[in-house]
Amino acid sequence: MNETDQELTWLQDLLDRSIGVAGGHLASIVEPGRRTLSAARISADPRGAVVLNVATVTASGEPRLSAVDGHFLHGRWHFSTSGSAIKARHLRARPAVSVGYTPRDGYGIWAHGRATAIDPASADWERLHAYFTEYYGQSPTEWAPTIVAFRVEPHWMVGYAMADDELSQFEQLLPERDKRLDAALRALG
Repeated sequence: MNETDQELTWLQDLLDRSIGVAGGHLASIVEPGRRTLSAARISADPRGAVVLNVATVTASGEPRLSAVDGHFLHGRWHFSTSGSAIKARHLRARPAVSVGYTPRDGYGIWAHGRATAIDPASADWERLHAYFTEYYGQSPTEWAPTIVAFRVEPHWMVGYAMADDELSQFEQLLPERDKRLDAALRALG
């Protein structure tokens, strides 16, 4: 966990506001106070690089989804990509973004916001560059002719995890569900 107390307070406020405007369906699943993740837990769980799904939109409004190495740092998602990547072009033109981290059934973190390209001449880039270089063992500038790093500035975020008692019950059901797969596929035709 690398968040300051101020960042954790900001993140918890964002999480509380976000779940407060959730629709009935989402609220029935995440059950505020029971299955929602706290700022402290969100800051502690995704360590290092995780598979972060990033949704952008084309000029004609068509959605596009891709995966990146996501890093949760200082209460926000960060990722890099080639400057020539389609997602980079989308985000430069239309910075609205949605991201999702769902490493397993019964756990996820979702956010909507704006992707901000981190200026390579900024102190933020220097810190992120040092982090990436240490983490990956090489400078991100070696990955492609042009690298761009983005920070997601969320205006909505929800974290969800099954309660421990539910998770153990769910895991006990998996072998039985897997046994039913062949019959389910036959029923599909």
